[in-house]
Amino acid sequence: MSTEVRAAPARALGVVGIGAAVVAGLIAVAFLAPGPALPTRLQDGLTLSISVLIESLPFVILGVLLSIVVQVWVPAGAIERWMPRAPWARRAVLSLLGMLIPVCECGNVPFARGLMMRGLGVAETLTFLIAAPIVNPIVIITTHQAFGFDDGILIARLLGGYAVANLIGWLYSRHPDPDGLITDRFRASCEISLENAAHDGGPGKAQQSLAQFVVELRAVMPALVIGSALAGAVQVLVPRSALLAIGSNPALSIVAMITLAMIVSICSNVDAFFALSFASTFTPGSIVAFLLVGPLVDVKMLALLRTTFRFKVLAGLVVIVVLFAVAVGSVVNLLA
Repeated sequence: MSTEVRAAPARALGVVGIGAAVVAGLIAVAFLAPGPALPTRLQDGLTLSISVLIESLPFVILGVLLSIVVQVWVPAGAIERWMPRAPWARRAVLSLLGMLIPVCECGNVPFARGLMMRGLGVAETLTFLIAAPIVNPIVIITTHQAFGFDDGILIARLLGGYAVANLIGWLYSRHPDPDGLITDRFRASCEISLENAAHDGGPGKAQQSLAQFVVELRAVMPALVIGSALAGAVQVLVPRSALLAIGSNPALSIVAMITLAMIVSICSNVDAFFALSFASTFTPGSIVAFLLVGPLVDVKMLALLRTTFRFKVLAGLVVIVVLFAVAVGSVVNLLA
């Protein structure tokens, strides 16, 4: 747990730096692009950004509070008692566990490390990590609020997240050396987590809850603020003709949105609101691809996963998730 605490400021600065660089690039484009004067466009962008921020913030706070309840106050062993014995059944159940554990990808890694420390295998843990950021109730609510059932975006996201999680779990369950997939540092982190778990008194849990609240907000809020700024900036600074040229092309729109999802690293609890700003110019399949790739293999998530898994695991996850998102996005475009 302490490893994540120390790494949180660096992750926050990384997100802020990436977002600031993208916004600066968009402003540079605005100077060269025809359209209204820059001050007017910046004012419009600020209005859009604040709207996205206000709409998203309550769900972020709720997700943080619920994640603290699950990570700190649920007794150890309460989850394991309900797990089936068959490996495929355990993976199927774990891929749905996110429906009861409403945390975004920022809080999933520490929770998953605890599951591995309790005896879950690498494949089972990866199944949970891939599914949880998509099938958790906060993400379902925000995605429905943003898109409803239009073009099957919500259904495609949920079914796609569940399917790719079980696909990844099955593939890594076939690996001949599961221990070779995790880093040496993970074992040291497990020892620290065991020491923290030994302090189960009331005051200790209260202090741990407060500390976890700060850590979660520090990880989520920079992404939310930068994501809201990007949502407004893209709408008013990027030439509309360029968006239409890319967004209306079924293939290019999917590639563009996947690339965007991996770079901006927006929390899965609020990424649907960010994607909504592209819904009028990009194809439904590209929106689904964005909503699948972002929570699973964006820059922030890969950095978190690197604390536990080796580089070859991360490379495999990126390839599988991206190819799967392209396939699902293409099917959605054909059916929409």
